Amino acid sequence: MKVLNRLVGFGFCLVVVVSSVACDNDDGNAPNQNQCAYQGFSYLDTNNNTSILIPEADLYTDFFISSSNGPEVEIYKTAQPGSFYFLTTTVGLNATGTGTLSLNGNVYNVNVICQRTGNTVGDEMRFDLTANGLEAEFCVIIDRVQ
Repeated sequence: MKVLNRLVGFGFCLVVVVSSVACDNDDGNAPNQNQCAYQGFSYLDTNNNTSILIPEADLYTDFFISSSNGPEVEIYKTAQPGSFYFLTTTVGLNATGTGTLSLNGNVYNVNVICQRTGNTVGDEMRFDLTANGLEAEFCVIIDRVQ
């Protein structure tokens, strides 16, 4: 939590610090290519180390088959559902679109690529998020389907 608060304190753009470094899933040899090797909310730091800000065990993932927006995913931190969440309708494999990321009550619009998808409890989903020099990743397990 201390790391997340520090990163949020410096502003959303500083979450990754480097705009030229990509998440671990962007090349064909990445550990997350076929399964989520780094589960949770993570980013690749300046030393090419994957840093997990929030482990998957602290996140809850809802997959809405039919919301007012169509299929939709909501991921939130179980201890702080109102201050940390991610919403997107970009749920198809290799689909691109947008999403909403809330960090400590500050809401940001982010670009989203869905790199793994599912629609049943236990399926893995992976989203690459970018905005203003930030690149981060959600790699989560669907907890509930509605």
